[in-house]
Amino acid sequence: MTTIYPDSYLSQEEKILGILAHFLALFTSIFGPLIIWLIKKDQSEWIDQQAKESLNFQISIAIYQFVAGILMFILIGFVFSIAVWIFNVVFVVIASLKAGNGKTYRYPLCIRLVN
Repeated sequence: MTTIYPDSYLSQEEKILGILAHFLALFTSIFGPLIIWLIKKDQSEWIDQQAKESLNFQISIAIYQFVAGILMFILIGFVFSIAVWIFNVVFVVIASLKAGNGKTYRYPLCIRLVN
């Protein structure tokens, strides 16, 4: 389910931090979303939502990459690892664009550990 926040509800700073919570994950894995979430979670419901969703997705990606590492012993892991990387990039970009438009985004195949 996608929630759309009216433009008057979200400040420009909130939108930018929402975008960063997703986009930084491409370069920092769980650390970018985690830092944004820890610093801003009590100041904005929007940022709390965006950073948690990104953090959960990056935790899921780390688990999938771990499984890919194990599967490398039977050679399918190399293909799986590349597929997970592409999956990560594509959906992080989609989530970043949605956040820029004030929309929430739920990542597919995401294990939601942080509530």
